[in-house]
Amino acid sequence: MTSPARRHFQRVTAALAAADAGEQPMQGDAFELMQAALFEDYRRLKATQSMERKAEIKREILPQYADYVAGVLERGQGAQDDVLMRVMLWRIDAGDLAGAVEIARYALAHGLNPPDQFERGTAAVIAEEVADQALKQLEAESSDATILLHLLSEVETLSASADMHDQIRAKLHKSLGYAARDAGQLELAQQHLTRAIELNERVGVKRDLEQIAREIKKTTTEQPSG
Repeated sequence: MTSPARRHFQRVTAALAAADAGEQPMQGDAFELMQAALFEDYRRLKATQSMERKAEIKREILPQYADYVAGVLERGQGAQDDVLMRVMLWRIDAGDLAGAVEIARYALAHGLNPPDQFERGTAAVIAEEVADQALKQLEAESSDATILLHLLSEVETLSASADMHDQIRAKLHKSLGYAARDAGQLELAQQHLTRAIELNERVGVKRDLEQIAREIKKTTTEQPSG
């Protein structure tokens, strides 16, 4: 286990490297050390076929990048950083959406690009990957719907001005709708699911939207008058 002193050193050196890089691609000893570690971890993940096991491995290895990420976010000026972007995606896959959104704020504010294998822009990648993970967690009932709703709402705000395929934005609204429903905010759920269908009629929410509409009507009917 890394000592507190070592962790502090990693954070400080990452912060200094990020500040020194300015808007140029990230470089320096701190970055190269993390890049080397990432390369080995990436090879390990590529050799694993089970998606469930891949997620477990990511949860195991992500802590070693935490101090580097904290340092970059603290002092970074927008340098393109492939380690940072890879960690963001791994955090999503590992179920750490709060940690991923923390990096997403920085990445979108500074226009960082996603890893090479993605043909979509950063905002689209974040919107789709976070939405997919949120839907998975909602289905498994493994997360607090209110917290997910907050995180998804921030992703919606961060990506609002970005150009992306309607199907991706529809999926984001679908996840927002289901999070709102599970958090007990039926009218908000109705708004998001309606928007999801407007963007993609095959998004697969019509029955749930009809059910929500019935529940809202029932609640309204049951309210005492005057």
